[in-house]
Amino acid sequence: MADVELHDGPFLHAQKMTEAYLLRLQPDRLLHNFRVNAGLKPKAPVYGGWESEPMWAEINCHGHTLGHYLSACALAYRATRDRRFRQRIDYIAGELAACQKASGSGLVCAFPKGAALVAAHLRGEPITGVPWYTLHKVYAGLRDATLLADSDAARAVLLRLADWGVVATRPLSDAQFEEMLRTEYGGMNEVYADLWSMTGNADYKTLAARFSQKAVLDPLARTQDQLDGMHANTQIPKIIGFQRVYETGGDGRYHDAATFFWKTVAKTRAFATGGHGDNEHFFPMADFDRHIFSAKGSETCCQHNMLKLTRALFLQDPRAEYADYYERTLYNGILASQDPDSGMATYFQGARPGYMKLYHTPEDSFWCCTGTGMENHVKYRDSIYFHDDRALYVNLFIPSAVTWKDRGARLVQETTFPEQPVTRLRWALATPATLALKVRHPRWSRMAIVLVNGAEVVRSRDPGSYVTLDRTWRDGDRVEVRFAMQPVAEHAPAAPDIVAFTYGPLVLAGALGSEGLASGADIIVNERKYGEYNDTPVPVPVLAGEPEVLAGMIRPGKGPLEFTIPARDGSLVRLIPYHRIAHERYATYWPLAPLPAVTTPA
Repeated sequence: MADVELHDGPFLHAQKMTEAYLLRLQPDRLLHNFRVNAGLKPKAPVYGGWESEPMWAEINCHGHTLGHYLSACALAYRATRDRRFRQRIDYIAGELAACQKASGSGLVCAFPKGAALVAAHLRGEPITGVPWYTLHKVYAGLRDATLLADSDAARAVLLRLADWGVVATRPLSDAQFEEMLRTEYGGMNEVYADLWSMTGNADYKTLAARFSQKAVLDPLARTQDQLDGMHANTQIPKIIGFQRVYETGGDGRYHDAATFFWKTVAKTRAFATGGHGDNEHFFPMADFDRHIFSAKGSETCCQHNMLKLTRALFLQDPRAEYADYYERTLYNGILASQDPDSGMATYFQGARPGYMKLYHTPEDSFWCCTGTGMENHVKYRDSIYFHDDRALYVNLFIPSAVTWKDRGARLVQETTFPEQPVTRLRWALATPATLALKVRHPRWSRMAIVLVNGAEVVRSRDPGSYVTLDRTWRDGDRVEVRFAMQPVAEHAPAAPDIVAFTYGPLVLAGALGSEGLASGADIIVNERKYGEYNDTPVPVPVLAGEPEVLAGMIRPGKGPLEFTIPARDGSLVRLIPYHRIAHERYATYWPLAPLPAVTTPA
C-alpha cells in the first residue's frame, strides 16, 4: 500500500472519514479492561456497547475493538505515513506490555472474568461467548502493527502472547482441541501461520494446523458443501487461515478447501451485491425467496472477510473472476457500508424493500462490523494493482497511481469510473522498460477497446479475462480502456421472479426517500434490533413484467449514474447505485408482479 496513491473520489473520501474517526477514538478507553485484568488502574473510562454493557456481556467480545483498532491504525499508517497512527500503535503496545509484566503472563485480555474465561474454555468447560475469536483480533492487530507499521514494541507483545498460546494449548489432545474449535475462533490458524512465516518457530506452525478445524476442512477439501445453517462469519476467517496454512507449507487439502469454499459462496450463494446470508447464517439457496427480503442479510464482516479470502486466492492464482467478485463486493458491500457523512458503518445490509441502512454510534456500539469497518476504508490501496516479475495487473478502475520501484516505473490512473466507462493510464519512466500491462476486461462488459497513444490496438470480446499489452514502454505512453455498461437483470436460479438490476459492477437501488424519518434515526446502538428500528410500513413501488424487458426499460435520469424504471402503475422509480444510498429507504431486490390484464372492448 505504501507504493500506491489514492486520488480524489469516493474511495479517498471514505478513507479520510475513517482516518478522522480513528484519531477521535481514545486508546486509553479501549485499554481500560486490559489494565483492570492486569491489576493496573485504568487511565480512562471504558467505551460502551460490546465493550462493557451488560446486554452484550455473554458474547465476551470485550477487547475485540482494540485489536481491530490496531489493524486499522497499521493500515492507515502504511497508506499515509501519518505518524499519528504509528504513535498510537506504539502507545497501545507499550500499555499491553505493561499489562503482561503486571500479570506475569503473555495473555492480555479484556473479558469481565479475565483469564478465567480462557482457562475454562481450555479445560473444556461450558462457557458463553467467543474468547478465541476475540483474542484473534488482538493477535491480528499486533501482527499488522508489526508488519505494516514496523513496530518493534508490538512485535515483542505479539511474540509473548503467541508463546502463551503455545503453552496454554499444548496439554490438549487432538480430540479436545477439535472440540474447542466448535466455538468460533476467528482466524487463529491464519495468525499462527503468519507467526511461523515471521519467525520460523516450528511451534507456531504446529499450532496453525491444530487451529484448522478438521470438521470444516475435510468436507470442503472433498468438495462437499455442508454450509447450510452454518454461521457464516465463523467459517470465513478459518477458511482464510486454511489458505494461509497452505501457503506456509501445509498440504494441498488446505488450498482445495479454500478454493471450493470460495466458489461455493461467491458463485452460488452470493447476492447481487456480493453479500450473502440471513441473520448471519448460510441458508439453502432453494429457499432464496424466504430469506432475501430479511433486514438481517449481508453481514458486513462477511463481505470484509470474503474479500480477504479473494485477495489471498488471487495472489496464488491471478484469475479475473477473483477480481470481478472483488470489485462487485467492494462497491456494493464495503464502500456501501459507510455513512458518507459520519463515517460510521453498517452491520447488516439487508434487502427488505423500503428499509434503510443503519450505522453504529461513535462510542456506544462497537459491533464486530464496527471493527472490520475501521479496517475496510483504510486499505483500498491494497488491491487496485498487483505485479509479478514482469507484469503489472490493473484490477480496479479507481483514480490512483502506483510506483513499481524495482522496475523504475510509475503508472497513473485517471478515471471517473463508474460514472464513465473508461479509464486512462499513463506511464512515467526514467528509461524505456519492457513490461506487460495486464488490464482486466470485466465480465460485466461485453467488449473492451484498448488504445495506446490514441491508436486502437486491441478489441477484446472475452469478458472475464485480462487484456495483455506486452511491449517496450516509454515515458509518457498513454493507454485508454473503454468498456460497455448496460442495465442487466439478475436473479437466483430458485427465484426467477425476484430480481436486482445492475449497471456494470454496480447494483442499482430504488431510492425511496426519507419521509417520516427523523434526522439521525439511522445511527443506532443495538444491532440485534435490525428490522425493528424505523420499521413503520411504507409503500414500495411494484414492478411488473419480464426481468429482461424491465432491464431494457431502464432509462438515464437527471445526473450521473441516475436512472428511472417504470412501476406497474406507470410512475417512474428513481434508481441510483446502492453504494450512494444513505439516510433514505431503498430496494435492491424486487418481487415482480404480473403485468396488469389488458381488456378489449366487447
